[in-house]
Amino acid sequence: MQRLIVFACFLSLTLISCDPDNDHPKLSYEEVAILPTPAQMQPQDASFIWEAELNYFVDSYAEDLTDFIDAYFGMNPSFNVSRATDSNKAQLKIISDNTLEAEHYRLDISSDQISIFAKDASGAFYGLQSLRQLLPTELERAEELAFEKFELPGLSITDGPQFEHRGMHLDVSRHFFGVDAVKRYLDVMALMKMNSFHWHLTDDQGWRIEIKKYPKLTNHGAYRPETLIGHYNDSPQKFDGQRYGGYYSQEEIKEVVAYAQSLNIRVIPEIEMPGHATAAISAYPDLGCTGDSIAVATKWGVFDDIFCPKPETFDFLFNVLDEVIALFPGEYIHIGGDEAPKTRWKACPHCQQLIKDENLKDEHELQSFFIGEIAGYLNGKGKKLLGWDEILEGGLDPTATVMSWRGVEGGIQAAKSGNNVIMSPTSHAYFDYYQDDSADQPLAIGGFLPLEKVYSFDPIPEALNNKQAALVLGAQGNVWTEYMQTEEKLQYMAYPRTMAMAEVVWSGAKEEPEVSYPDFLKRLKPLLKRLDAMGRNYYNPLEKITAEISKEDKLRISLSGPLPEQQIQYRWSSEQAWIDYSEPIMVERSAMLEARFADQTDPNAVNFTQDFTLHKGINAKIKLNKKPHPAYNSGGIAALNNGVYGSSTRHGDKEWLGFWGDDLRVDIRFETPVKLNKLKLGFYHAPGQWIYAPTKSQISATLADGRSYNTTAIIAKDSLSNVANEVFGMPEEMVTRIRIDIPNYGIIPDGKQGAGNKAWTFLDEIVMD
Repeated sequence: MQRLIVFACFLSLTLISCDPDNDHPKLSYEEVAILPTPAQMQPQDASFIWEAELNYFVDSYAEDLTDFIDAYFGMNPSFNVSRATDSNKAQLKIISDNTLEAEHYRLDISSDQISIFAKDASGAFYGLQSLRQLLPTELERAEELAFEKFELPGLSITDGPQFEHRGMHLDVSRHFFGVDAVKRYLDVMALMKMNSFHWHLTDDQGWRIEIKKYPKLTNHGAYRPETLIGHYNDSPQKFDGQRYGGYYSQEEIKEVVAYAQSLNIRVIPEIEMPGHATAAISAYPDLGCTGDSIAVATKWGVFDDIFCPKPETFDFLFNVLDEVIALFPGEYIHIGGDEAPKTRWKACPHCQQLIKDENLKDEHELQSFFIGEIAGYLNGKGKKLLGWDEILEGGLDPTATVMSWRGVEGGIQAAKSGNNVIMSPTSHAYFDYYQDDSADQPLAIGGFLPLEKVYSFDPIPEALNNKQAALVLGAQGNVWTEYMQTEEKLQYMAYPRTMAMAEVVWSGAKEEPEVSYPDFLKRLKPLLKRLDAMGRNYYNPLEKITAEISKEDKLRISLSGPLPEQQIQYRWSSEQAWIDYSEPIMVERSAMLEARFADQTDPNAVNFTQDFTLHKGINAKIKLNKKPHPAYNSGGIAALNNGVYGSSTRHGDKEWLGFWGDDLRVDIRFETPVKLNKLKLGFYHAPGQWIYAPTKSQISATLADGRSYNTTAIIAKDSLSNVANEVFGMPEEMVTRIRIDIPNYGIIPDGKQGAGNKAWTFLDEIVMD
């Protein structure tokens, strides 16, 4: 009981000891919670008392860490930390150890000292971050402490990363975030031992980096006349009428790069080409194929005007890259390469002549030629090209590194070709997707990516052998900011999913993520308190109740909280008093289930709501001719007749099954014949996200007397949501079997987002009444 009391004390923001025999906070070994999870950790007999005065020693190999130590501890006026020139007189020591691997460290806490051993400054820095997570959260802010010392448990940690590239991305083109906001973003990356910051600096909606040779890129291209408000899929679309923009001077770029280096983070700039170039072409129209003046984009999406592969354009891009290279000392320059419609190239005489002159097959090979020219230039400058997986189309430069975003398939193809790969698929790494399926979540682009799914990510696909797997450098989370107008919302969407991605790339993929996820949440709990102390916003997954649906003769609902000790209460449709949950709940009728945690003081608090619709198909047996795409199959085939509708604003939750380019056949069988008067299909329809409902579907029903019934339904789009429905009239006779043929939309046409790619089909509940 005493240990539990101390633990509760430690987790409080004040960290005042609850032990009447002590006047200081105390952390026991059992309470240690470090993220990412260390590889090895063992207890030691004694504990260390951290006094208000502490001397530290840093070996010469880690000299630069003194700035971090002085800044971190110097922020708080209650503790004095000074550097010692003699290691024997220091309580905190950073010592060289060449037996450790690069980026690895060992942290030892004994009764008289804290020692961090590492081969390089990176490893020593990561040791400091682990130590930091053991210290009181008050040290994260400049306020007087209520205690004069604190106690740490004796322990020994040996740790190191599983992947070389541990990254986070930030789009500053759609919405601009100043230098201080970027630094705060880097601070959390550093705490999570992430080492690569992918800075998305240019796009259709704004050019954000000063290029001295081309001042109109920022004088003009950094500002758009107005911005889309609401969602892209809203009809009609609305705009705010306000000029918007901003950019970083080269001095500010240098400031961010230097700050990142002090946190052991390399910065990878992204200069988009040949697509997503509207802002640049708006500033310098001759860079496009038509030479026409165009506006900086005011809404999101993909645009036809892209860089024209003519000598003047390459001269421009080489000059831009020269200035970019001078600002960023890292090995990589990201050139985008994604979502480049070929509409202008197909109609451009110069492009068509270039295809002939270079013996290219088509516009896709012309893009490969374009990327090859840029790769050759960067290689000549001692840099490596990094691009999204579309750079595979038409052939890939052997020196390029592929960042796979449309799934892991591009990464598999690249690794099998001998190219390095960074995994960043939409299914597990897009933090602009919704992270909660409740209706109160702030507006997002769509999709659904909860924390546990990020945690379950394995960057190494099974399709790769050991040699190919070694080419997967790591992974990163992406934060696209179309719907993130403020830093507060940016942080809410990024945290704590950043922590789950950090766990993946540092500690490695989990063999049984569903088993280890609760332990991850326990470690996350004190870290959220640290984010509070740091002044960061975040989504709190510890307040989330989830439901699992099982089907036997009837639907049954199992409720659970993130942590096993959380007691849950439930009720149906607000018609009764709250009931303590103890066993799966049977669904007897169509109704809304509500749930909350029992210890909530607000009598109106509800943490979970779910509508259940009972229909005659609940117990039907369903088969599909195609398996759902692995990224959109979390609910399995049971989601098609479990009485729950998918969200009308996000397509990635458990109730939506996604199929990429497949024509579907659904076979439904009834053990006992049933009489139906209608059958309804639900499809997600969001062309801006490559998702299209079919234009029509057909059914063929087998009646109990052996006759067939065939009919076709036309799609009915709901203008107020992203859901489209097809309703089939049935003959009101006994039915034993139904076959549904659902054609895929096909290839997305020119002028639409995702042009040239296969369309997605997302299917929801099949309601049979």
